[in-house]
Amino acid sequence: MKYALVTGGSRGIGRAICIKLAEMGYPVLINYNSNIAAAKETKRIIEENGGKAELIPFDVADGQTADNIITQWQENNPDHHIAILVNNAGIRLDNTMVFMQNEEWHKVLDTTLNGFFYLTRRVLKDMLVKRWGRVINIASLSGIKGMAGQTNYSAAKAALIGSSKALAIEVASRKVTVNVVAPGFIESDMTKDLPQDELKKLVPVGRFGKADEVADLVAFLASDKSAYITGEVISINGGLHT
Repeated sequence: MKYALVTGGSRGIGRAICIKLAEMGYPVLINYNSNIAAAKETKRIIEENGGKAELIPFDVADGQTADNIITQWQENNPDHHIAILVNNAGIRLDNTMVFMQNEEWHKVLDTTLNGFFYLTRRVLKDMLVKRWGRVINIASLSGIKGMAGQTNYSAAKAALIGSSKALAIEVASRKVTVNVVAPGFIESDMTKDLPQDELKKLVPVGRFGKADEVADLVAFLASDKSAYITGEVISINGGLHT
């Protein structure tokens, strides 16, 4: 059976993606780091709608732990494999560079970029052997356009985009696609501290996006309908940047 693994899947965009993939019929592995209550709520929603989900807690920035847990899951589920990987986990620690601390820089890159590397490397082998797989990386408008106060976040997301493009070429012959979704302002925990009333004036469609809209795009990229799309960065930002 093909499973889907969503990192940072307990809430916000991650939760919406987990729910959408479950609706497509995939058993979902919900990764989270610390918020077990939110993760359990995501699992409950999926199961109440007839889907299947498992909680798989670990910090994606901890490469050894991530590797151990995924290896253990694979050993416990020899007849199944992770066919869809959504690298969604990420954190914001905004600051202007002149005041940015080493920890603020490294934590953001460790979660987004190193987390992508650790998880993707671990599950990619099964995708290549099975000759089918989907790697979908959640970047950001910040990684395309750059945002003041987000040199760390922009660096992590831009690097994720570059890595995705290179990996897409490496694995294309095995029917594994690698694509990037780059949201702009989306209503979520990540943006709850932003001045939405002011920022939505900058968005041509006049509002923040919804997590479900991002999840719908991810669902398409996870489907067979997207088999000829790889190495692409698809923005979903209401026209804020084209």
